[in-house]
Amino acid sequence: MTIKAYLKPSCGWSNGVRAIMQKHNLPYEDIDIINNRMSYAEMVEKSGQPLSPCVEIDGVMLADVSGEEVENYLLSNNLVRDAAAVTDVPTNAGCSDEEHAKMATKTIRFF
Repeated sequence: MTIKAYLKPSCGWSNGVRAIMQKHNLPYEDIDIINNRMSYAEMVEKSGQPLSPCVEIDGVMLADVSGEEVENYLLSNNLVRDAAAVTDVPTNAGCSDEEHAKMATKTIRFF
């Protein structure tokens, strides 16, 4: 399985996707859309929209998804089995106020 995840370096939704990849021990490409203008443009072109996370699994683009939604896709398409492991971060939650404040001082915007 080939997985490309278009993620922010620090984001509740992005961290939820990472947690699902770890939970199921899946290799994936973690693509930084905040600090790499070309990666952001590629995500928008492939997904048809500007919101993240976006996860491409074997050519199928899941646009603007949570980790929970990615896991549901993987399970419903028999790409993984239900794992007993638990994640150390929420898989269906945005950033906390503290995380938003931290990003506000670092975020580079290309749009």
